[in-house]
Amino acid sequence: MKELNKIQTAIFLFGGILMAIGAGTTLLGWGSAPYIFAIGALGFASMQMLQRYEGQNFTIRRLRRMMLLSDVLFLVAALLMFSSKGNVFGLSYITYIEYVYNKWVIVLLIAALLQLYSMHRIGSELDKEAKK
Repeated sequence: MKELNKIQTAIFLFGGILMAIGAGTTLLGWGSAPYIFAIGALGFASMQMLQRYEGQNFTIRRLRRMMLLSDVLFLVAALLMFSSKGNVFGLSYITYIEYVYNKWVIVLLIAALLQLYSMHRIGSELDKEAKK
């Protein structure tokens, strides 16, 4: 995997911290929480997308695609977090409550699980590859 430089690593870590703060403060009802989460998600996802794998290991390539999917889901969670503030899609009230309202939590959970699994497995696969 291509390593990030120091500035990119700082943006990556700061983005992760902002995502955690934004998701946590949403529970407190802060109006700026979606903005904090969205900025963090943009920083985290963009820096993770800059990391490349130049090898030929199919397993790592597959896990890398799963990681990119989780990055996209983090961004979708940010969009849904904004839409939970009000009906921005122009849907009927019943449809909005049924399909949009607070569904960002489910998307965030799926993204976090994919991220954890793929990061753990990529680390172990890279260790196996280095031992060969």
